[in-house]
Amino acid sequence: MEPLYSLPGCRMERVTRGSSADVVLVAHLEGTGARCPACQTPSTSVHGSYVRRPADLPAAGRAVQLELRVRRFCCRNPDCARRTFAERPVRLVAAQARRTRRLATAQCAVAITAGAEAGARLLNPLAMPTSPDTLLRLIRRAPLPAPSPARVLGLDDWALRKGRTYGSILVDLEEHCVRDVLPDRSTPTVSTWLRHHPGVEVIARDRSTEYARAAMLGAPDALQVTDRWHLLLNGRQMMERWVAGAHARLRALPAVSNESATPARRHNSFSRTHAEARAQEASRSRRVATYEAVRRRYLAGEPLVRISRALGLARGTVRQFAFAEAFPERAAGMPRPSILDPYLKYLTRRHAAGCENACELWREICAQGFRGTSRQVRRWLQLRRTVLHYPGAHGHPNSTWWATGKRHDALASPKQLAWLCVKSSAALTSAEAMTLARIAQDQEAARVVALAQRFCELVRSRCISRGTRRARSCQPFDEWLRQARECGVRAVQTFAAGLEQEGDAVRAALTSPWSNAQAEGQITKLKLLKRQMYGRANFDLLRRRVLLTV
Repeated sequence: MEPLYSLPGCRMERVTRGSSADVVLVAHLEGTGARCPACQTPSTSVHGSYVRRPADLPAAGRAVQLELRVRRFCCRNPDCARRTFAERPVRLVAAQARRTRRLATAQCAVAITAGAEAGARLLNPLAMPTSPDTLLRLIRRAPLPAPSPARVLGLDDWALRKGRTYGSILVDLEEHCVRDVLPDRSTPTVSTWLRHHPGVEVIARDRSTEYARAAMLGAPDALQVTDRWHLLLNGRQMMERWVAGAHARLRALPAVSNESATPARRHNSFSRTHAEARAQEASRSRRVATYEAVRRRYLAGEPLVRISRALGLARGTVRQFAFAEAFPERAAGMPRPSILDPYLKYLTRRHAAGCENACELWREICAQGFRGTSRQVRRWLQLRRTVLHYPGAHGHPNSTWWATGKRHDALASPKQLAWLCVKSSAALTSAEAMTLARIAQDQEAARVVALAQRFCELVRSRCISRGTRRARSCQPFDEWLRQARECGVRAVQTFAAGLEQEGDAVRAALTSPWSNAQAEGQITKLKLLKRQMYGRANFDLLRRRVLLTV
């Protein structure tokens, strides 16, 4: 048994079956004497003995408890304050501990990986039972890894409580590990940490002004690199702000037809009832009144924050209404697939031939296998009738376009259009390319879309020309900045001015391989650890788990 289950510094006597544990190992300490811990005087005079019963690692799936006989010796030094002392199995178990060192190490490893509550549930079937509170004490008692210098550092923020409390995470981009976690994202905290950890040469960060000032104060000689993902994000947000203001004008543009395209599905929802149409119109009237109130206050010079507080609106809504050239209509939602879709081509051809009898069309497609009711065909036909379908009818609920005979084709929402504008040209589908061609009929839209696509191409390629691998140069980016300043579009000019303020960091992002992607991955791991503790862990415990997790 002893070669298979070693006890450092002890000699095993026998193995028995206990009441509280499956296996009890009876052992005693090796040696004939010990040294007094106070005066270090050796002694072999035994005063007495007692038994310690610490828990140990399981054996063959069974819990193990040690029955360790410890002797007490008499101190023969007359000048020592101690009269007796006990021998200590330092290699096996700590003083006054109820578990061996190796069992505590195993339980602490489980707690760091799974958390206290889940770790306690996991350790029970593994024959190493303990309480969640004990696991928390083991985590807090575990030594943190020794700090080591980092040459390339990734800096980003994370939410301890989203919208309220944020911290900072510092990642060594060369060693792929977390160096530290800070309780906030303020300039003094981050700059103090950088001053206490010299040797940082490169700092990859997002576009936060707090982090920019902290890097300048704490590591003035370090090269700051703006994260490229955040540059693409800010470019999309710039496009979304501009499209939100010009969406009404863009929606009036005619659709670009594609002869090869077939009507595979509906592009508009079925018509609504009169009651639904009236409720929709009332909601629109309220939004129009809110839009006019925001525009009136904004044109009078009132700040956006004050408008938001006075009208009880979100700042994003106030910004959207204030910068919109006309009232931003809600984007038409794309309808879900319908059982009528396979028959749209036939229905369109019959309607073009002059048939406007819904029941007749329904009977014809039923003969082809349609299993729906005539109501669906009637609702589809209602949007396409050229005359009222029965005498004395009150007209279509959407009387605005029914009376004029003109209805704008549906256009994607500002957010969807912004995504299309920053999407790679090679990844665009034919329908998305036609959408961009439609809005490109507007001269201002064509300029803005071209600038956005060019900027995204520079960021993705890091200023490397296609087909070449020559040294990177910032000349294409400088040329883009000049064109953006002279384009005459306020949203693009504001975006370009912000890039120019941190020009060195942006140019470093376009010419160096470093980015903040690793920091985002470490934040994802941090969120997992936080959710394992049900979001109730304080900062110290969460920091320890992040730093101790390999």
